Amino acid sequence: MILRLATTEDVDALMALRIEAEGWLAAAGIDQWRNPRTRGPALAKWVADIEAGRTWVLEDQVVVATVTLALPDMDFWRTSDDPESAVYVAKLITARATKGRGLGSRLLDWSGSQARAQGKPWVRLDCWRDNLALQDFYMREGFAHVRTEAPTHRLSGWMGQRLASVVRHPDRLLTTSSPQFSGSKPLEG
Repeated sequence: MILRLATTEDVDALMALRIEAEGWLAAAGIDQWRNPRTRGPALAKWVADIEAGRTWVLEDQVVVATVTLALPDMDFWRTSDDPESAVYVAKLITARATKGRGLGSRLLDWSGSQARAQGKPWVRLDCWRDNLALQDFYMREGFAHVRTEAPTHRLSGWMGQRLASVVRHPDRLLTTSSPQFSGSKPLEG
């Protein structure tokens, strides 16, 4: 598997991952990302993140996962949180065909390595307020619940963070094809 920066050529594969995730979430009774009106704005934001070099894809012949190291979302994070002290995980999606391979967990560890490389002590994220299973996953991965925000124009808002020094799966580190991030060697935990 290769972890590399996404390009605009990956947009169709990324949207396919999201649409697959929407269907899986709906089948699990979770109404996340399903509003078709939000796809256009979400895609535009994703393209901006790709062009800014913030979105990564994991390939295993085809794109099987993605993560964006986003800017702090100021709908949720406050100035008192010291927003610049963290890397922010967003749009972490894995293909259903990879279930059980721990790709999401491994991408969280990789995100921590990026925070450490930037001298930032935290990895932070927000997720859907009603997606308790996802919140439980993040808690099992070492994230602590910071608080839940509920702006009226957003459905996300459960906020978590863990120290960037946390490496939950040191025996399963991802590799990257970008020389900016340690060449093609396993990232150090």
